[in-house]
Amino acid sequence: MKHKLFYILFLLTLSISYAQSSMVKIEADTTNIRIGEQFEYKITINETENVIIPELENLKGLEIIDSLKIDTINSKLIKKYKLTGFDSGAFYIPRQQIFIKNQPYFTDSLLINVATIAIDTTKRKKFPIKGIIGEPYIFDDFKIYIYWALALLLIAISTLYFALKRTDNSSSKTFIPKLAPYQEALRNLKLLDEKLLWQNNKTKAYYSELTAIVRTYIERELNVPALEQTTNELVESLVDFSNSKSIVTDKETINKLKSLLQQSDLVKFAKSKPMAHEIEADRNITTYIINNLKPSISEENSETSYSKPVVIVQKPEINNPKIMIKLLLLAITFLIVFLISFGVYKAISSSNPIKQPVENVQ
Repeated sequence: MKHKLFYILFLLTLSISYAQSSMVKIEADTTNIRIGEQFEYKITINETENVIIPELENLKGLEIIDSLKIDTINSKLIKKYKLTGFDSGAFYIPRQQIFIKNQPYFTDSLLINVATIAIDTTKRKKFPIKGIIGEPYIFDDFKIYIYWALALLLIAISTLYFALKRTDNSSSKTFIPKLAPYQEALRNLKLLDEKLLWQNNKTKAYYSELTAIVRTYIERELNVPALEQTTNELVESLVDFSNSKSIVTDKETINKLKSLLQQSDLVKFAKSKPMAHEIEADRNITTYIINNLKPSISEENSETSYSKPVVIVQKPEINNPKIMIKLLLLAITFLIVFLISFGVYKAISSSNPIKQPVENVQ
């Protein structure tokens, strides 16, 4: 009776083992590896529904490098792992429990041999101890140098800009000697003739400048506020000065001045349009008035000189070397940037000696 029970249990165990092996299989592409070498461990399950595959457990001496996704091929589930070992020896992948439709199944255990690499030190070259590998450069490593470079560049450009601007302003200022009232009046009349205003139908502008020349001459030469007075007020002032012998003139000159100023008022405010011969006559009258309105000898201004001819000297044009200044400024800017960049490069190189290559030592 005991022998029969033994056979029954033995057959039952064989049937369970066969069912286990038929439902769950394991494979490895190799069972012998060297230290650090990887191999593939695969679990195949002949079922696709209600399957739970836990992660590998109880691995001693072996490490999981990667756990790949489960694949479904021909109504089978395949789970693959990438394993490796960093210690020499023989290590088991123990039996793993897998649940299929809430029933536990176990895989077979697998023996993996991890071998060391034989090194013949007599045939190997000796190398010096290498330094610590530095991290890659980031902006924060040398941002302080960039900020300093930008600050120095800004200071240099600002200094050059204001220095050159000041030089241009100082060079553009030229001394122009002040003419005597009589000479200034004749010069302005000549410049007015060269403008050809009334010839280009600008009669109003012509008479405005013509009377302004006369009023300015009277104000400077006779000390009369001619620019601020009306025609009648100016004529009355000249009559009073003539009667008091403060100026040298005659009644005809004052009348011509009154006629000229009234004609100008008609042109400017009443839109009068005199003929060409009338305009030329007024131009000649202006010269006549200037020649016949003089201060008395006792009050004559020392700067007045009627004997000297009027010489109109045009202001010489100063060609500022703007292009040369710009080129010089650009060259200096590039030089500063180059020097700063070179200094930054030297500073970074000297602060990271570990990045220099180390030569082999026999």
